Amino acid sequence: MNLPELLSREGRRLLQLGVALLLFTSFEGFVIPALASPNLGRSVHTLSGFTGVLLLVLGMMWPMLRLGVMAARIAFWFLIYSALATIAGFIVAALWGAGGSIMPIAAQGARGSDFQEMVIQLVIYPAAPTGIAAFALILWGLRGNSGTTAA
Repeated sequence: MNLPELLSREGRRLLQLGVALLLFTSFEGFVIPALASPNLGRSVHTLSGFTGVLLLVLGMMWPMLRLGVMAARIAFWFLIYSALATIAGFIVAALWGAGGSIMPIAAQGARGSDFQEMVIQLVIYPAAPTGIAAFALILWGLRGNSGTTAA
C-alpha cells in the first residue's frame, strides 16, 4: 500500500473511531448514576467526548501528514492505544469505585483494593508515553514543505 492510501485509510479509521466514541459517550451518560463512582463515570463521559472530537479532528488532517509509512503506522497505533487505554482505565475505576491512587481529583476519595489500584495503574500508565510519542510524530508530520515556495 502506498503512503497516500495508507494515510487516507488511517484518517478514515480515526474518523470512525471518533464517531464511535461520541456514540459511546451518548449511551454511557445514561449509566453514570448506577456506577460505583458516579464522578468517575462523569469523567469517562467527558473524556470519551473530548477524545472523540480529538480523533475527528486528527482524522481530517491525517492525510496531510508528511511521515514515512512506518512513522505513520506508529503514530496511528500509539494514538489509538493511548486514547483507548486512558478511557479503559477510567471505565474500570468507575465500575470498581477505585482509582484514588492515580486519579485522586476525579475519584474524589474513591479507593479500591491494592489489586484494583494496581490494575488501573497498569492500564493507564503506558498510555502516557505512547500518547506523547504519537503527538510528537504528528507534530513532526505537520512540518512545512521544505524547499518549496508559494506562488
